[in-house]
Amino acid sequence: MNLTKTWLLAYLGTLAVLLAASALHPAGLRKHRALAADVRRVADENERLREKNLRLRREARALAGDPAALERAAREDLGYVRPGERVYELPPAGAAR
Repeated sequence: MNLTKTWLLAYLGTLAVLLAASALHPAGLRKHRALAADVRRVADENERLREKNLRLRREARALAGDPAALERAAREDLGYVRPGERVYELPPAGAAR
């Protein structure tokens, strides 16, 4: 029984030393946590970009097949106006006068 207890203590001691070395080594547990955080950040960014691409695809389809959508985009994004139209620009709400 005494030999089994000695081996168990030696095993647990070695395990504790290896765990501490892994936690303290720069390429160990700290690096794993940092890389896991990077993976989550990149996955979130990919999801955001995937949604943006989907929105842009829908917008491109609308612009290609709908003249009214194309005119609306030209007016809003490029500031185009029809001949003879008057443009009134109002200051944003809460702007200093």
